[in-house]
Amino acid sequence: MSVVGFDFGNESCIVAVARQRGIDVVLNDESKRETPAVVCFGDKQRFIGTAGAASTMTNPKNAISQIKRLIGRQFSDPELQRDLKSLPYAVTEGPDGFPLIHARYLGEVRTFTPTQVLGMVLSDLKGIAEKNLNAAVVDCCIGIPVYFTDLQRRAVLDAAKIAGLHPLRLLHETTATALAYGIYKTDLPENDQLNVAFVDIGHASMQVCIAGFKKGQLKVLAHSFDRSLGGRDFDEVLFNHFAAKFKEEYKIDVFQNARACLRLRAACEKLKKVLSANPKAPLNIECLMDEKDVRGFVDREDFEQLSVPILERVKAPLERALAEANLTVENIHMVEVVGSGSRVPAINKILTEFFKKEPRRTMNASECVAKGCALQCAILSPTFKVREFQVNESFPFSISLSWKGSGPDAQESGPDNHQSTVVFPKGNAIPSVKALTFYRSGTFSVDVQYDDVSELQGPAKISTYTIGPFQTANSERAKVKVKVRLNLHGIVFIESATLLEEEIVEVPVSKEPAGENAKMETDEAPADAAAPPPSSNDTDVNMQDAKATADAPGVENGIPETADKPVQMETDTKAEAPKKKVKKTNIPLSQQVYGALAPADLQKAIEKEFEMALQDRVMEETKDRKNAVEAYVYDMRNKLADKYQDFVTASEKEDFSAKLQEVEDWLYEDGEDETKGVYIAKLEELKKRGDPIEQRYKEFMERGTIIDQFIYCINSYREAAMSNDPKFDHIDISEKQNVLNQCVEAEAWLREKKQQQDSLPKHAPPVLLSADIRKKAEAVDRFCKPFMMKPRPAPTPEATATPPPQGGEQPPQQQTEGDANTNANAGANENSANENAGDASAGQAPPPATEPMETDKSENTGSA
Repeated sequence: MSVVGFDFGNESCIVAVARQRGIDVVLNDESKRETPAVVCFGDKQRFIGTAGAASTMTNPKNAISQIKRLIGRQFSDPELQRDLKSLPYAVTEGPDGFPLIHARYLGEVRTFTPTQVLGMVLSDLKGIAEKNLNAAVVDCCIGIPVYFTDLQRRAVLDAAKIAGLHPLRLLHETTATALAYGIYKTDLPENDQLNVAFVDIGHASMQVCIAGFKKGQLKVLAHSFDRSLGGRDFDEVLFNHFAAKFKEEYKIDVFQNARACLRLRAACEKLKKVLSANPKAPLNIECLMDEKDVRGFVDREDFEQLSVPILERVKAPLERALAEANLTVENIHMVEVVGSGSRVPAINKILTEFFKKEPRRTMNASECVAKGCALQCAILSPTFKVREFQVNESFPFSISLSWKGSGPDAQESGPDNHQSTVVFPKGNAIPSVKALTFYRSGTFSVDVQYDDVSELQGPAKISTYTIGPFQTANSERAKVKVKVRLNLHGIVFIESATLLEEEIVEVPVSKEPAGENAKMETDEAPADAAAPPPSSNDTDVNMQDAKATADAPGVENGIPETADKPVQMETDTKAEAPKKKVKKTNIPLSQQVYGALAPADLQKAIEKEFEMALQDRVMEETKDRKNAVEAYVYDMRNKLADKYQDFVTASEKEDFSAKLQEVEDWLYEDGEDETKGVYIAKLEELKKRGDPIEQRYKEFMERGTIIDQFIYCINSYREAAMSNDPKFDHIDISEKQNVLNQCVEAEAWLREKKQQQDSLPKHAPPVLLSADIRKKAEAVDRFCKPFMMKPRPAPTPEATATPPPQGGEQPPQQQTEGDANTNANAGANENSANENAGDASAGQAPPPATEPMETDKSENTGSA
């Protein structure tokens, strides 16, 4: 199981993985820890990540960036409209009211949704993780801003599905930072709570989280944020300043040129970083526009003066976070600053003045979110054992349920007659489940919506659920229990609806069922019940907040099983309960999520991503084949003039060099843009000429070593067959003679072939091949091994009991050994010349030619 954490930012992304030794940040193909969140569409393929960023300057109108600001937001959103003004690519409103991105791809203009583009970015990050782990990556944890709405969270999940990922959890970025901070601290108090404020200023937004730490756990006390206060706003201040200055001094308007805007923004970002450590900084750009070089200069005081409207907004999220946590500045023990935009000295000054203490930077400002996500994934994964650490997350919004009334009081309450109640108040634990009871006689609908839209710029309504149809045993209204879940991702949905009907049975039940009193179904009085008490007539609905089962420790650990027990929460009883039992029937649900991607559209997006990924892979393979042809031309040309020159004739060299030059010219002219198959065919055509030359050179370089190994193999078997060592006494003399004959035959074959090869020039096809020598060596080994490895026969009992012979008789074994020695010496005299010749050619004995020969030699000659 993969354990991976993804931090997809507005400008760059980071991938962290869990290993046995801890959490590591993964390097991309350029050995960088950060990967740009850019997708650049070309005429033949896409360029994602570092390749996309490299193509931004040359193809700005098709380079899609800052996807995080577009995903899950309506086109009419004022913030989105402000963001679109600084984007170089075209974005229009789609038929559903959401943005559509226009880019030229494969020679035609196409439209993509932000969810599709985010899926491309996540697919690239997935590939980076897979290359590093050498394993498939599916399960992961993705960091998201705390201010992401329900629709934005669903869009991230859809993008993950397009990329082939299965997020175990969408984790708030500030919570991930707090987890990465607290899990490694061994000095957390056991009783007193350590309150830490985390201030995350990223590229486009600011988030504040106040977390309370105790030994083995963290609890998020408050969240606050500013969606559009980040490092890019300081870049924009410098950009507007210099754009106006250059228009006045150089008479150029960079707003009329997309590439000039990109270059000036990039220069302003570098200038901001220089000003973080230096009081003054220059700006120089060559040929910015209309072939004009521009120069500028700014000091830190002027920069801070220009940034006053932005700096004034920093305190507001800090004040809101303290108010929601019910804490004062004195209760905050430490302040941690993270985020790529947090290095502006003026921000640190504001934080110091507000918290009355110096902010700390004990964490990596850019990598802490990815590491926290990887830790959360490891906690949820069964394959990793992580230190016990409990994460108590809170939800940043207030969610309510709304429905239409029914019955007589519907006429009294007016035509709308809408009723609602808050089911998940702000700060509610994640995950959480609550149960609501309705009394209805037929199908009804329930709306899930935000209770407070002051912090949102989108619509309040999230989704609508139609519950039904269902039938009741009598004409009265039935009791319907609706279970509402706030899951690990921070998405609210109605999980189930159950029809509860009481029926009389003959056999009493052992457990008392719930009654019909208008009471809330809970084990204890909830602290967060926000619904009004039920009406006195109880005509159309009996509904109050149920116990937030997320208050149970098991739910806070992300174990939803403990929350799925609505039956156990029923506490009211009746005297006649033994004569009745409750029949439970599941009621069908249908949902409509406003703005969400339909399942059919999601499947089309997955198929589209597969097609584009296949196209990218084909183009990358085509480039590899083209590069292989080019590399072969240069490599072979150099070798023909160097180490191959003795292995090719002059005419052959001249013809081959001309062919190489022809292919090189073709590559830069007609062959500049060809298919993969054409490059493969061209390389094979060149190799038909070059392979024989390479083969002759390779044979010449290997032949001497292999011949030495073969001679050594022959000598090893000969020495074993001629040895007087008692180890070989049990081998018959005829078998030893067969081994000697085989060695003589092999040596004669080698001598004949070597003489033929030595008489040929180097550029002629060889007659003695390394493969033939190896084959001959294997044949010798196969013939000799059974004789020389024959095991010694076990002694018989009769031979052991026979007394020693009388007189001067020699034992038959000694006579045989003597004969064997005589024959062996004779064989040695006959072959002494051959043996000496073999030793002279071999010199220092090399290892045998094959692995079995080495084993045989050690076993046969070890005692000798």
